[in-house]
Amino acid sequence: MATTFNVVAQYRTKPGTTENILKHLQNIAAETRKEPGNLSYEFFGGVEDSRSIVILESYQSAEAFELHRQTPHFLNIGAVYVIPELESRSVSTYLNPVEPAEAP
Repeated sequence: MATTFNVVAQYRTKPGTTENILKHLQNIAAETRKEPGNLSYEFFGGVEDSRSIVILESYQSAEAFELHRQTPHFLNIGAVYVIPELESRSVSTYLNPVEPAEAP
């Protein structure tokens, strides 16, 4: 059965950095969506907590995600301008079937 590799990243920005980080994420998202193994890349700013950001990513495989982590946009924007401006960061990964599950 084919699966997709999904990533959920939760960020809490340092005070005063959220708008700048969101601008950088726009650039990262645009480049990531061009990657051959990427299926989707979306990010959302918190409503109740303006310093909260959630990123939802889907890839064809774990290997495609690892390749993403070696791209210039991840290394030159994410690792240099985004990650150092975070108060906290968690990244979780999940697998889900591409094909719908059969009813019992």
